[in-house]
Amino acid sequence: MDSLELPSLNAHKISNFNLPKEQSTRLLSKVHHFNSSMQPPSLKLSPSYRAQRSRRSVIQMQAGDEDFELKQMRDMAAAKKRWDALIREGKVKILTPREAGYAIQLSNKPLLDVRPSVERKKAWVKASTWIPIFEADDNFDAGTVARKVTNFVMGGWWSGMPTLSYDKEFLSKVEEKFPKDADLIVACQRGLRSLAACDLLNNAGYRNLFWVQGGLEAAEEEDFIGEGPQPLKFAGIGGVSEFLGWTDQQRAAAAKEGWGYRLLFSARLVGIFLVADALFIGAQQVGHYIQDLRSH
Repeated sequence: MDSLELPSLNAHKISNFNLPKEQSTRLLSKVHHFNSSMQPPSLKLSPSYRAQRSRRSVIQMQAGDEDFELKQMRDMAAAKKRWDALIREGKVKILTPREAGYAIQLSNKPLLDVRPSVERKKAWVKASTWIPIFEADDNFDAGTVARKVTNFVMGGWWSGMPTLSYDKEFLSKVEEKFPKDADLIVACQRGLRSLAACDLLNNAGYRNLFWVQGGLEAAEEEDFIGEGPQPLKFAGIGGVSEFLGWTDQQRAAAAKEGWGYRLLFSARLVGIFLVADALFIGAQQVGHYIQDLRSH
């Protein structure tokens, strides 16, 4: 009744009317009938109707997801338009990874690495400055948890990329390190986030910005002096795809390394099938054991 915004009629309120006992009893029975007739529909409707309502709820949730995706697509299209204008108007200059490497080694120009820590800790360019524009979101509020679940379902389990959030202190951190007239080379793993960083930096007053096209993933070994446990090309991979060796970077490495490299990941794949098969057989045995206990 409260959900229908109807007044709550109960015995306590009726007793305040000071009615005779017989009339009060009759009125209470009517109120009880009224209350039972106004129960939420989900408690009174047939299973088929409840199934229809459930389907409508699913459709509404899907519509909400589609609205969110459409908003993301519109935002991305608007951002791409701005970024194209920055490059077309010369506010951001394009460098290939090799050109960026030459500028760093020969002209001592600074490289701003805007990648998240999950990529930075795997590999980095020597003497580069690391200020991530996006970082892994460690909050656990309802909205963040929903985003984490969506990210995982939509491919995070495969790519290993966590849910990222914009660092609101990004600009202030850059301004602490670099003056507005500095020649600043900006790079990320694949080139998209670094272009977003160039957009922000240009709006903040930086006028000598250079964008590494394709990111560090497009670099060859000789382009930069790399440091870290992995090659720069491998810093952006993770999750199940990395474990199984099903990424473009690992396939390219396998073509160079030969059969030994491929056998490692083939063995991992076979191991996964064996473990899955063992778990399935174990689950069947447990099921049979439970059935035997119930039959006895």
